[in-house]
Amino acid sequence: MQMCHSGGRAPRRSTLCLALALCFASGSVMAQSNASGVVFGRVAQPEGATVRLENLDTGFARDTGVDAEGRYRVPSLPIGRYKVTLQRGGQVVESRDNVQVNIGGGIDVSFAGAAAGSAQAQTLEGVQVTGNALPAIDVSSVDSRTVLTSQQLQKIPLARDVTAAALLAPGVVSGDSRYGNVASFGGSSASENQYYINGYSVTNALTGLGFTSLPFDAIDQQQIYTGGYGAEYGRSTGGVINIVTKRGGNEWKAGVGLYVTPKGLRQKPKNIYRTNGELYQFREENRSGDTQYTGYLSGPLIKDKLFLFAASDFTRSNLNSTSNSVTAQRTHQASKATKWLAKIDWNITDNHLLEVTGLGDKSNIERSVYAYDYATGTRAQYLGTDNLKNFDAGAGSAPGGDVYIGKYTGYLTDELTVNALYGRSNTRHQRNLDYAGSPNCPWILDNRQGIPVGEKIVGCGLVNGTVLGQGAKDKTKGWRLDVEYHVGDHDLRAGVDNQTLESYSGNVYEGGYRWIYAAAGAIPSRGIVVPPGVQYFAQKRLFQTGANVKVEQEAQFIEDKWQITDRWMASIGLRNEQFKNINGDGQTYVAQRHQLAPRLGVTWDVFGDSTFKLYANAGRYHLAIPSNVAIRGASASTYYSEYYTFTGVDPNTGEPLGAQQIGTRAYLNGEDGTPLNPRTIAAVGIDAYYQDEYILGFDKALGADWSFGAKATYRKLKSSIDDFCDSRPFEKYAARNGIDITNASIPGCYLFNPGKSNTFNVDVDGNGTLVPFRLTKEDFTSPEGVAFPDLKRKYYSLELYLEHQLANQWYGRVDYTFSRSYGNSEGQLKSDIGQLDPSVTQDWDAPEIMQYSNGPLPNDRTHQLKAYGYWQATPEWLIGGNLAVATGRPKNCLGQDPVDAIQYGASYFECGFRPAPRGSRGRLPWTWSLDLNAEYRPMWAGAEQPLAFTAAVFNVAGKQRVVGQVDTGELDTVDANGQPAANPDYRRPIAFQAPRYFRFGVRYDFSL
Repeated sequence: MQMCHSGGRAPRRSTLCLALALCFASGSVMAQSNASGVVFGRVAQPEGATVRLENLDTGFARDTGVDAEGRYRVPSLPIGRYKVTLQRGGQVVESRDNVQVNIGGGIDVSFAGAAAGSAQAQTLEGVQVTGNALPAIDVSSVDSRTVLTSQQLQKIPLARDVTAAALLAPGVVSGDSRYGNVASFGGSSASENQYYINGYSVTNALTGLGFTSLPFDAIDQQQIYTGGYGAEYGRSTGGVINIVTKRGGNEWKAGVGLYVTPKGLRQKPKNIYRTNGELYQFREENRSGDTQYTGYLSGPLIKDKLFLFAASDFTRSNLNSTSNSVTAQRTHQASKATKWLAKIDWNITDNHLLEVTGLGDKSNIERSVYAYDYATGTRAQYLGTDNLKNFDAGAGSAPGGDVYIGKYTGYLTDELTVNALYGRSNTRHQRNLDYAGSPNCPWILDNRQGIPVGEKIVGCGLVNGTVLGQGAKDKTKGWRLDVEYHVGDHDLRAGVDNQTLESYSGNVYEGGYRWIYAAAGAIPSRGIVVPPGVQYFAQKRLFQTGANVKVEQEAQFIEDKWQITDRWMASIGLRNEQFKNINGDGQTYVAQRHQLAPRLGVTWDVFGDSTFKLYANAGRYHLAIPSNVAIRGASASTYYSEYYTFTGVDPNTGEPLGAQQIGTRAYLNGEDGTPLNPRTIAAVGIDAYYQDEYILGFDKALGADWSFGAKATYRKLKSSIDDFCDSRPFEKYAARNGIDITNASIPGCYLFNPGKSNTFNVDVDGNGTLVPFRLTKEDFTSPEGVAFPDLKRKYYSLELYLEHQLANQWYGRVDYTFSRSYGNSEGQLKSDIGQLDPSVTQDWDAPEIMQYSNGPLPNDRTHQLKAYGYWQATPEWLIGGNLAVATGRPKNCLGQDPVDAIQYGASYFECGFRPAPRGSRGRLPWTWSLDLNAEYRPMWAGAEQPLAFTAAVFNVAGKQRVVGQVDTGELDTVDANGQPAANPDYRRPIAFQAPRYFRFGVRYDFSL
């Protein structure tokens, strides 16, 4: 809501009333880029009027005319504070200071000057409207977004990272802990988001999971789109995080900061126990402390023309941790993280702007690894070091890297604006293992049941898992061109948006291979005969992948923001996507063109004064197949299994002694190191991954300071891409059509569209003779009558909010979300088991694995309550709070299937050979967390209060409720009665809420 404050001569009452009424007049809007905003409005008497906007920090200014209906608009404005002035005949009629232009949004600045004739106009000369008493509701937007300014990010108790801020938005929840610090938007998997910095995508090039970050204090505004975004955005079926960084101004400023999280004040983490009470992991001493140093410099290189902003963070962390009783290690870890950003802004003229951004995100982790004796609770022998650079072990959601971005904005005329952007990024990932004992330490796993923990076979490995291969790196490059043009009641925008993602990556087992010890009864048939009297066997597995892969993404879009009337506006857009996936041999294995994504939104300014808005939105959103799919699914890889009897075990390495192979080598999933024919990797004409979304909502102002609203959202995943690894459909089709496939070369897995008929090229003779197999849904039905279900992922929600704008020294917002995310596929990920293979999960690998898979999905949180805000209690003291309450995650029981044609063991929604439908085992407990902070800015440090002392406590109550558990209820073996053996780790916690911890800070900002 706008409030008009007059100065100088008091106008007549009738004139003042008319002026107040016109303060709320609606105006035309203009499409804006993802790194800028727009100011629009209406002037009561347009004859001879002009509107001038001047950035209060940089001096950048723009003048614009007013059309015959009194409307004006200024698009693609750099975000920041502006003075907006109405002029007539060279004289100021009315002005407003401190108009805040937000990222991607529009703000209505309408004027009542000269409302009823020239005589009355003269009485209004000198009217000044100051402060931020402007409409709290953006009637120009049809999307769902949360915008957080740098001031809010400093005043609300948050972990100093982008994801923590994103979690304030309604409908956003933390992803599975095994994926790192990432979020899920609107029920989608955590790899389906896009992340932008200054207009350039910094999303993980390999998996889409996570992003390259930046110094926290460099963020000017962070925009979190949770739905309904326009045609300029694509490649996301989850959400969009869009960040615009700070820029220099006409005053030199600098600041330094220190933030300390003491290890000694961190609450002890909970130990992890199996359900039978056995200690699985001792965690009480797994506590970390960190220190972060920050600094920035900002100012004019040439006043009003050329500006610099530079910032950096350096964080040092130390962690001592004990692993679980199976691997039994004690690790001392030292971490260093360096983030930097530098930005140059050049106002070539008021009509031509150029900005260049460089940023870096580097991490270095050094681990000293020791064995750990659970029997005595003491550290044992030194095993070696494990060093990582720009690599988030396991999750891979913190890719790091260097990013460079250039952007040009040209206001060619009042009606025509051009935006051009180019960016590129580069990063290298390393993991170096240095063993203290044997030069080769393979992965050892002892699956023998009934063996006491202290007698389990262990090796000298440091990781006991899959490790990153040598030479891993990512690089991206991209450009976009947008043209915006205003004609009549239409604001038209068209653009091109291209990006290429390239990665070299691969994984191998630590030490090159893996030994698994188990009971002889666990050997699958495959014609293997176990010698009499053999109680245990050793299985040797080798796994090796590595390839240079690429995804080329192109898009064109057009959008019309049509001001139908003063109160009705429609946003009509169309995006056309093209995706091309290229394997390690440089061959295209999937090409998807003409992926049309219509977007339609409408907003109604009910009263015409920006105090009550109704809006609706419908759109389609596409997502490319991530690069990682080609590493294993479209390039040569090796994965085999061999079985051995043995007479002893090497006490140092854990490898079997006297090993004698039984049976022959079996290549798993057809991965025998042979290059794949790109025409046989994916279904012919495979449809893109896409989702449809529908939104209906309203926003209503309550007086000058309050607003509330509601929004209903419905999302439906219409097409997915995953792989299936079952040869039976081909056998059925060949038998029906009389095709001999005795010598056929059928890959272990094919990419396809789940739940639909698909056509595949099959090499029927092993010599490259390709025959199309048109598999119907019936062909995907198993001999036992188990059919693939239709794809299903649906999300619906109702969001309610109440917000108090910053007034009377306080700001606050409360959001409540009721939602359901349900179906038989989470999407690109499988959080049930923490599988990190986007778009090639074990879902859909065979019909049996999709039985009973319909139900509440892992990212479903039925009820969510979020409340945050701050209060400037005195000029020196500020207090903030952040409350988050949510329903727990659904629980499952995964077990064996009587058929198990693909030999996945305990991977089915069955337990005891009986159905165990998804989510049928209840839910994990509700979680709630309260964070508090305080800031003290003493007057004695100076009139501008440049010195700030801060303190924050996170999870005040210290609740450590379970947020993830083992859902696998059975082992891969059977007992004496032929029933699946129970998994002793079933329902064992995987992750808890973060323990309570404190953060203390001091910051000093000064002018130079």
